[in-house]
Parts: sequence; C-alpha cells; structure tokens
Amino acid sequence: MSEVNHQSIKTNGIWMHIAEQGAGPLVLLLHGFPETWYSWRHQITFLANHGYHVVAPDMRGYGDSDSPPSPSSYTMIHLVGDLIGLLDHLGEQQAFVVGHDWGANVGWHLSLLRPDRVKGLVTLSAPYFNRSPSSKVAEFFRTMFGDGFYICQFQEPGRAERAFARYDYLTVMKKFLLLTKTDALFAPPGMEIIDYLETPSVLPKWITEEELQVYADKFQESGFTGPLNYYRAMDLNWELMAPWQGSKITVPTKFIAGDKDLNSESFGTREYVTGDVFKELVPNVEVVFLDGHHFIQQEKAEEVSDEILFFIRKITKDQ
Repeated sequence: MSEVNHQSIKTNGIWMHIAEQGAGPLVLLLHGFPETWYSWRHQITFLANHGYHVVAPDMRGYGDSDSPPSPSSYTMIHLVGDLIGLLDHLGEQQAFVVGHDWGANVGWHLSLLRPDRVKGLVTLSAPYFNRSPSSKVAEFFRTMFGDGFYICQFQEPGRAERAFARYDYLTVMKKFLLLTKTDALFAPPGMEIIDYLETPSVLPKWITEEELQVYADKFQESGFTGPLNYYRAMDLNWELMAPWQGSKITVPTKFIAGDKDLNSESFGTREYVTGDVFKELVPNVEVVFLDGHHFIQQEKAEEVSDEILFFIRKITKDQ
C-alpha cells in the first residue's frame, strides 16, 4: 500500500495542506479542535486499504494550512468554500464526507449549502442544531453559563492564547485530547478553562506520548489563534446563516458519538439526537453510540473505521 502523501493546494484564497492516500471514490476527513489531519491517521490507511482515495486536510487555521488572522475569515461560508475549492482541485464532483467536532459542523454546513457535492455524511460528536431565530450563539452561552464556559472564554482575542502559553504545548494537548469530563466545560469564577482542566499522569492505551508530541510540535509552529477563531466567528455565523433558518440536511447521514462524550452528556444532546426534532432536521440519519469519550475516532479507531466503511458501502449499494 502506498504511503500517506502530503501536498499544499490553493483553494478559496488560501494554501491548504492535505494528507492523502489510496485510489478510488473520494473520502474527505475533517478534523476538529484542537487537532490536525493527524487525528485521522488510523482511518486514512484503513479506508485507503479498502479502495478509497482518502484526503484529510489541515483545516483553515491549523497545521500547515494558512491561518488568516481575523475571526471574520473563519465563517462557515469560508470553511465550506475551502472544501468546494478542494473538490474542484481534485476534479471530483462529489465526496463522502466525515467530520469530527468542528469538522462535523463544517460537514453539516457543506451538506446544507452544497448537497450536490456530498454523497454521504458521517459526523462524530457534534450534531446538527437548528439556528435559533432570536439569540446569537456566544450570547446564549454567556447568558446560560457565564464567563467560565469555555466558548465564552475563547471569544476575546488573545485571552485563551495567553492562558495556554502558561503551559508547554504537550501539556495543552494532554489537557484537551485526554479529556474525560462528562459535564459541560466551564471553570470556576476567576479561573481560565485551561487551568481548570486536569493533566493526566497516565496515558490511556489509545494514544502514545509520541503521538501527542506530533500535535504539540505542530501547534508550536502554527499557534492557537486560527483554531480559536472558529469560536470567535460563531456570532457572525449566526448572522450569515439566517437565510437557511429551518433548512433540513437531506443527504444520507450517520451520526456517531461516544457515550461518555461531554457533548453527549451535556445540554440533553443524547436525548436530542435520539428524538424527533433531530430526525426532522436530518430525516435520513442513523445514530450510533460507542463506548468512549470525545476524541472517538482515535480512542475507538477500529470501531469508528468500521462504522464509516459500512455506511459508505451501504450508500454506494443504495445509489
């Protein structure tokens, strides 16, 4: 089997780094916060070995892709545009799309705005929510949880970066990637979220010190401002997405989450994705819970890979 190849392509006004392997139908793998293409290292080779052309970009602001300084350059319009440019560069009309965390949000919006380019969608950890007609996202969270909530702390430019800088990059990675909390992420009054998160002394079996160091080295090069700008564009997204208020996701979809993911345990998400409202918004959806936490494609790599492959083959058979 061929090795993972790396290149940078020009799309939507930025240079985007992609990792790719294999030949066949295209599968796009979209990472979340705070990760890079490397979070899909298990799925890339697995899917390539099963006859697919697998492409995992460093999303805008991450890794070896360009990182525009302004939060206004990180709206869903930009992020979806990056992927349309990537598909065009690859000469592909459609792709199977798999996204985790923020990558799931981008996958949802790619399917919402350009369903003609998506054969099927798999999202991990982050379900699709209808846009509130009355309240902006960050404003809503601030009203609900106050300043200690991580999304609220991420809003002010420079604040989280200064807090993160009190730790070495490996420690920051451990605090986020090894997170096992199941309740909402908010710090006590007067404390920054990065100080509140624990640093595990023993690593779980699914990741090594060397793998964590790969992330740490890359974030030391690229910094955290690009990734944090996704959060800082949330209220601007709310304004821009008004024309799609109430729109449905019509592409075939599978939603996967860890049963101990803080997203599953917080805000009634588990009840939401198994209830009627989610299925009204995403009528062609299958919901799967696995035994695990937030970074499920790494923690349960084999199970997630199997779920993705089974879904893709089912869609291909049905079409």
